[in-house]
Amino acid sequence: MKKDYFITIGRQLGSGGRIIGEKLAARLGISFYDKELIQIAAQESGLGKEYFEQADEQKGYSIFGGLFGLRGGISEEPFSTYYLNNETLFKIQSDVIRRLAEKGSCLFVGRCADYVLADNPRCLNIFIYADMNDRIKRIAELQKNSPEKARDYAEKSDKKRAGYYNYFSNKEWGVAESYHLCINSSVLGIEETVDLIYQLASKRFDL
Repeated sequence: MKKDYFITIGRQLGSGGRIIGEKLAARLGISFYDKELIQIAAQESGLGKEYFEQADEQKGYSIFGGLFGLRGGISEEPFSTYYLNNETLFKIQSDVIRRLAEKGSCLFVGRCADYVLADNPRCLNIFIYADMNDRIKRIAELQKNSPEKARDYAEKSDKKRAGYYNYFSNKEWGVAESYHLCINSSVLGIEETVDLIYQLASKRFDL
C-alpha cells in the first residue's frame, strides 16, 4: 500500500506558482488547496472568511502580536472566548491543513504549509520564482494594469508574503535553505517546470 505524500509550493506573485500547483496536482491525481483553505477554515471555525482574507491581505507583521490592525473580540461561537488575533487565525488554518493531510495526498500553495507539515517526512517543499519582467507581464494581463502598477504590486506582494512567512515559520521566505527546491519558472516555462517537479516527486515518493 502506497503511503500518502504532500507537496507545498511557496511562490512569488506572477511566477505562475498557482497554475503550476494546479497542473501538478491534476497530473498526480491529488487534492489541490490554495484559497480554498480560507473557505474551509471559515466553515470549520464558524468565523466569516473575511477574517482570514484580512489576515492574508495585511501588510505589517510584528513580534507584538502578528499583524497590526486585526485584533478584537468576537461574539460568534465557537470562538467567543478567544481574543481574535493573527496567531489564532494561523492556528485555525494550520489545523485545517493537518486535517486535510490526514485524508490523503495533497498539494498546498502558500499558508506556511511547509512549516505546518514540517514533522512529516513525506513532504516536498518547493519555491517558485520568476524574472521580474515575466512577473510584471502576468500581473498586468491579469489585473488589466500598466507595467508600472504591476511592478509596484509585485514588490508589495513580496514584502507581505515574506513578512507572513518569516513571522510564522521562523524561516526566511524565498531563501534556498527554507525549501527542498527553488525553481525559476522563467527558465523552463510553466509546463516544463511542472514536468521537473513531477519527476522529483515521483523519485522522492516512489510513485
